[in-house]
Amino acid sequence: MEIAFDVLNYSLSVILIGICGAWAYLIKSMMDSFRLTPYLDRFENKAKIFPKVSIILPARNEEEFLGKCLDSLIQQDYANYEIIVINDSSEDSTGKIISDYAKKYSKVIHVDAREKPEGWMGKNWACMEGYKKATGELLLFTDADTTHKKNVISLAVSHLLSFELDALSTIPKMLTFDFWTKITLPMISTFLHTRFSALNVNDPTKKTGYFFGSFFIINKKTYEKVGMHEGVKHEIIEDGALGKKVKESGYKMKMVRGEHLIEAVWARDKITLWNALKRLMVPLYLQSSKIAIGIFLAVLFLLFVPFPIFAISVLFPVETLSSKILLITASLASVLIYIGGIIEAKKGLELRITDALFAPLGSLVVVLGFLSGLLQAKKASSVTWRGRSYSLKDHSQSSISV
Repeated sequence: MEIAFDVLNYSLSVILIGICGAWAYLIKSMMDSFRLTPYLDRFENKAKIFPKVSIILPARNEEEFLGKCLDSLIQQDYANYEIIVINDSSEDSTGKIISDYAKKYSKVIHVDAREKPEGWMGKNWACMEGYKKATGELLLFTDADTTHKKNVISLAVSHLLSFELDALSTIPKMLTFDFWTKITLPMISTFLHTRFSALNVNDPTKKTGYFFGSFFIINKKTYEKVGMHEGVKHEIIEDGALGKKVKESGYKMKMVRGEHLIEAVWARDKITLWNALKRLMVPLYLQSSKIAIGIFLAVLFLLFVPFPIFAISVLFPVETLSSKILLITASLASVLIYIGGIIEAKKGLELRITDALFAPLGSLVVVLGFLSGLLQAKKASSVTWRGRSYSLKDHSQSSISV
């Protein structure tokens, strides 16, 4: 019995050492990402023309946020642009808000999306409806819960033209309103600084390509050549899928930091947080169930497992060498998770350190949300998003490469 106990402790210790190594790599990647990712407003402006920009803004049940978004867009210092706002079958006062702004401001164009065809995600259909009304050479896609500083369009256009880009996406500041999102977002965000780092997006030798749906600007011809939103009509993470297409098609794209210029909402409450976590896992499962399960297990061990092992080792101490080694490795892994969460909370999300101190609870929410996504991936309504329930079991997803 004692030998079996030692074998278990040593086996767990080896796993924990691997977790420590993984977190050391994650933390280094995070620091490199914060230090080396370029900013939207730090560049040599070589642009000499001011092409027309069509802002495409889909909105479904957005009465709480839409007015602030439109106010920030109307106040832009860029002269040559239009704002196409698409009412996506809203059930609140969204349509009236759009209508009122369109009557007051000539730049605002009110579009009522037709009924969503079978096989389309709602937002993707709304974006296509907006595109059909666009007259600009450049298309800027944003979300109704996003706000922009008044020089954002000028900076985006100048940056795009100065570097001769086909597409440009900006990392926003992610706003959080409730306790659960504040403690969960730092834990899930730590992984964005590895494979999905902006540094990889900006490296033409890497396959990584995606957009932040809250803000990306793309040449209209490029958008058309990669198939528009019609080419990703069934994708639930459409910004990731569209950016992936742009990168794979050989177009020049770039991702920059703009947290001081753009603010966006990732999850508005605990219900949308839960659905957002499921929304990340479902596309992975539909690509490859085995790889998705592997990713879930990796997240389980990297984010959560060290904490209960540490707690058990402290609460039920056993005076053996294997138990002491297990306690040391569990405590070191737990400390590294805390360090990663604190760095992300302060440098990436501008949250309080106290939010990161709930790392075990935030990690558990991520793990349970991912598990729920795995279990429901092929059900009739696997994901609920913006008031609609979607079944994705008959649609392959390619928004995130596995």
